[in-house]
Amino acid sequence: MRCGRGERAWGKMDLSRFELARLQQGSANQRAAWRVLTKLAILDILAPFHARLTGTIPIDVDIPGSDLDIICQADDLDALAQLLETHYGHHSSFQIAHKTRYGHPVLVCEFERGGFLIQVYGSSTPVQRQRAWVHMVAEAYLLDLGGEGAREAVRALKRAGEKTEPAFAQVFELAGDPYDVLYALGMHVLGELTRWVFSPSIPPPHAARRRSP
Repeated sequence: MRCGRGERAWGKMDLSRFELARLQQGSANQRAAWRVLTKLAILDILAPFHARLTGTIPIDVDIPGSDLDIICQADDLDALAQLLETHYGHHSSFQIAHKTRYGHPVLVCEFERGGFLIQVYGSSTPVQRQRAWVHMVAEAYLLDLGGEGAREAVRALKRAGEKTEPAFAQVFELAGDPYDVLYALGMHVLGELTRWVFSPSIPPPHAARRRSP
């Protein structure tokens, strides 16, 4: 694939691009998200749990109805739940659920504010290794390669009902389970995986190709 403007050398990504303040200079929906999250001060309040914003809005592939996703590292899920209820329990549709994901207990909190559904996800896994974060890093890297055409192709699939990770797998023709492939790619971008595993199900980074229109 001939990469467009913004092509970067393979290597570690500048993670400051995902900071909340960057949304202030983004799309209309990104600016709206920045206003809501800033007013809630949610990343500051959840700072003891290493909170990070993830999902489609920071990388500008969101569609109407996209959530604002925040991940946290919490060894004590009850403490996280109590903090969330104290500060946000009065918001519309507030709810907390304890679930199991990938064999580990997690907390999922949801509430609405300013036209957004806000979802807070807590796990004992460090945030830099949680799937939501690693997938977003991988997706941002692919969008750097694919450009605006790839971004719009992902949005089109999402508007048609496709989930984000499978949409990226279709646009960039990634073989194998989309969630596993994007996690491996993201860990490689982050420098956590230093040796790429070449296999039919997980292509090397240079094999990622944007589907031609």
